[in-house]
Amino acid sequence: MLRKDVRVWFSKTGTARYISHLDLNRCMARAFHKAKLPLWYTEGFNPHVFLTFAAPLSLGFEGWHESMDIRLIEEIPYPELIERLNAGLPRDIRVYAVTEPEMKGNDVANAEYVLRVETEDPEALYQALLGVLALPELPVQKHTKKGERTVDIRPYFANMDFKVSDGCLAMTVRLPAGNQGGINPTLFLDAAEKELGCALYARVERTGLFDNQFRPFR
Repeated sequence: MLRKDVRVWFSKTGTARYISHLDLNRCMARAFHKAKLPLWYTEGFNPHVFLTFAAPLSLGFEGWHESMDIRLIEEIPYPELIERLNAGLPRDIRVYAVTEPEMKGNDVANAEYVLRVETEDPEALYQALLGVLALPELPVQKHTKKGERTVDIRPYFANMDFKVSDGCLAMTVRLPAGNQGGINPTLFLDAAEKELGCALYARVERTGLFDNQFRPFR
């Protein structure tokens, strides 16, 4: 019997950013069930579809290049697989490509994010955040498996790119991610709020995943 692993690429945007990873897993499983695709199921007392995600997306974040791996037991044209899956998914979760995996999920070591802050004066905010990055250190409390610990996040954000536009300041940064632990991009906002004494709300998008040599995850 054929057992072929394929990587399904999708976006998770708009209202779907509020769907937790657990609910996303259930949503995808339901879509596969509706699509009646020739999938391999785990064996045992409670069989379920084989489905794994690379670097699950944080709740509230949008993702433009998310992926999940499935296992087929019959050949099916990829355009047909995409069409049948999208028919069973919410409008803000869209499958756009299917490929054969070139890397393993645990090869993910870095991610690229864009943080968009709406503001009446983006140039003033830009200058203020440059001042924050000029500080010798930016200590924040970070949740880890061993509890809370203080981390200096300044080195991670030192090369962040800024783009000023009408009513918005966009910040692009690449940060550690994956199974070995990561840095949440909102930690910079937490540190900036503390230094500037004002609230900052950003719409966060994850735009790509990379390995430890910053090669795009494929």
